Amino acid sequence: MRSSTRFPFLSDPRAAGARALATWARKRQGEDALPLLLRPRRVYILPTRSGVAAGSLLFVMLLAGLNYNNSLALLLCFMLSGVAIVSMYECHRMLVGLKIEAGHVEPSFAGRGGELTLQFANDDSRTRARLAVRCGPCAVTRFALPPAAVQVVRVCYPGLTRGRTRLPRLELSSDAPLGLFRVWCWLHLPLEALVYPAPVGQRPLPPMSGPGRSGRQRTSQSGEEDWAWLRPFREGDTPRNVAWKAYARGGPLLVSHYEAPCGAHRLLDFEPLQDLSLEQRLSQLTQWVLDCEQRGASYRLVLPGRKVPQRAGAAQRRVCLEALALYPP
Repeated sequence: MRSSTRFPFLSDPRAAGARALATWARKRQGEDALPLLLRPRRVYILPTRSGVAAGSLLFVMLLAGLNYNNSLALLLCFMLSGVAIVSMYECHRMLVGLKIEAGHVEPSFAGRGGELTLQFANDDSRTRARLAVRCGPCAVTRFALPPAAVQVVRVCYPGLTRGRTRLPRLELSSDAPLGLFRVWCWLHLPLEALVYPAPVGQRPLPPMSGPGRSGRQRTSQSGEEDWAWLRPFREGDTPRNVAWKAYARGGPLLVSHYEAPCGAHRLLDFEPLQDLSLEQRLSQLTQWVLDCEQRGASYRLVLPGRKVPQRAGAAQRRVCLEALALYPP
């Protein structure tokens, strides 16, 4: 147990080797900046399993041709070897000269993956085929770049901790044209993700407050907002607000929209959640923000040292979630 703690490569040699290789590559390449043009010295290439099998087969063919003095077998062996060498050169050229012009990271919630967009440019006169880009342990995004083309590619990134966090390194690779070799490079781009708190919490929304609540009859399902109209169904709408009777009669899928009386709003306050930990408080407030946005309600957020004025809409949601992600300032 002590030896595995002092020497981690003994307990997990593969992971330790990958970390050592990543550290070496980062020191060798340094930090990247956009736009980035891939140079030959930072592009690595190795044979794939198919390439190793093909090389072994060519070696056996060479031995057989020399042993039996078969000129046709030697000619075929040399021709196939030439094809393999040309494919290695072409595979290396799939990345050399490729340009990454810009990158943008979409915000995400803690523990959940998000998306980033990368803009690739191919100034060459040939197609860059079977390109693949991956961020950390996420799924690989595959694409191809036609000659003299610019393409925007969406890449998934793994779940990160709350706050403004640097993204892991990206791996860009290709095994074109024959799959005998794999060329790759690592990208240490200056991309940061704004990670909101995880929307977790079972407490009901705070009641409506403000001058608009006096003397108004509560008629909505929640007992605090008034029915306004029916609108088309959008992704993320709760099923309990769907007008199922109209849908059963053959109508479109509609959702009941509720509005708060004029001047009424919800107060999302940090202080009343004293029995929860800091992250649980922020998660509950995040859940309330999303609930208010889904209902179209007006609300304001109060944090120690930060107050977000009363508003409604996507801009209010973005400001409140950013304040929760970067708390404490």
